[in-house]
Amino acid sequence: MKGELLESAAVILPGAFLFNDAVIIGPGTVVEPGAFLKGPVILGDHTEIRQGAYIRGDCIVGNRCVVGHTTEMKGSILLDGAKAAHFAYVGDSILGRDVNLGAGTKLANLKMIPGSITVTAEKKRYDTGRRKLGAVLGDHTETGCNSVTSPGTLMGPSSIVYSGVSVPGGHYPGRTVITPVQGSLKIRCLKH
Repeated sequence: MKGELLESAAVILPGAFLFNDAVIIGPGTVVEPGAFLKGPVILGDHTEIRQGAYIRGDCIVGNRCVVGHTTEMKGSILLDGAKAAHFAYVGDSILGRDVNLGAGTKLANLKMIPGSITVTAEKKRYDTGRRKLGAVLGDHTETGCNSVTSPGTLMGPSSIVYSGVSVPGGHYPGRTVITPVQGSLKIRCLKH
């Protein structure tokens, strides 16, 4: 396969599509065939944008990240080492360093009823003023395959969401583990 070697040593393989010139690509980054990037988009160094990825504006993807096959991003930030490698939706969200989204993870961002998204933290409600707000996932957080976070989910560092779990919006401190238990959720915080 031949790719186009840019001045910065990024590789854009044939069949990748850059919609406008508001796309900045760092050295060592590879954009595979079928990927669609619509700026403004900034891609860091040594990042993989895999076949069929759709990055549709207002996105920053850090160094050594993966935006995978049929993953869609909009209005989001992935810090260094974050991975949304397979079939994910990342809308209006922030992924901390070395976050890993399991295949099929969806970070829901749209409030379905009129009004802005509120987040409850430490028994206090905060109005975000936004109708769209996905998730903010702390460093080293991991989600299992086909998990879903509701709009306005804030998870502290090193948290874990098991496969197939739908996480209610709200604040979860660092090292929270959310597992399915007989048709409901078990939410616990691991000790340091």
